[in-house]
Amino acid sequence: LLKEDKDVKLNPDQFPLDDEDTYSLLGKGLTSGVFQFESDGMRDILRRYRPERLEDLIALNALYRPGPIQGGMIDDFIDRRHGKVEIQYELPQLEDVLEETYGVIVYQEQVMQIASKLAGFSLGEADLLRRAMGKKKKSVMQAQKKKFLAGSKERDIDKRKAERIFELIAQFAGYGFNKSHSTAYALIAYQTAYLKTHYPVEFIAALLSCDIPGRNFQRKDALVEHMEDCDRMQIEVAPASVNSSASEFTVQDGIIHF
Repeated sequence: LLKEDKDVKLNPDQFPLDDEDTYSLLGKGLTSGVFQFESDGMRDILRRYRPERLEDLIALNALYRPGPIQGGMIDDFIDRRHGKVEIQYELPQLEDVLEETYGVIVYQEQVMQIASKLAGFSLGEADLLRRAMGKKKKSVMQAQKKKFLAGSKERDIDKRKAERIFELIAQFAGYGFNKSHSTAYALIAYQTAYLKTHYPVEFIAALLSCDIPGRNFQRKDALVEHMEDCDRMQIEVAPASVNSSASEFTVQDGIIHF
């Protein structure tokens, strides 16, 4: 649509990842049509959190699941982000691993890094620990704990601290999400938010075409939602016309045509 209407050709891989206007749109929760961030619950979290970088989107994407929501992790994460809760680390060595998530264990990769850094686990061994924690097998967990404490002792870490950290990562491992997976999702979310921010007319026209009744993945009332978005964003939509309408929604001179 951009190529046809404005002769603009885009490469999403070249979008700047620090665009303030895009983060402003996300922070206002104006995310209808934005991948992974459309739900009412996620919009509320975006408004409360006010993301400013891709890492924020990665974390919110990983946290917006039943476990972390019911466990109060998202509220705690937002409070830490805005300085309402003090960020503390059980050991100074954990700061490098947990700084980007305000001292909260969010990702499975962080569980693996902690085991590697504090107890000398190889990354392969750390992955076995991650899997054991996810499945909560008692016998396997006991063996892993013994190995973790032994490795921590070799690195002169206080036994009580090591036990506390093991229990902490075991607690969070059940909630932990794969960061690489969340990163890929967050990047697509950012790219769609960038398009909506800078090319809203073409973006919404494309959404309308995707949700024409009878097409795959068409959501109930989706067209109504998109039309309401047009009203909010003061985008003009022209009615169907034998002279100007095509088989899909099109854009001509900044106006969406049915």
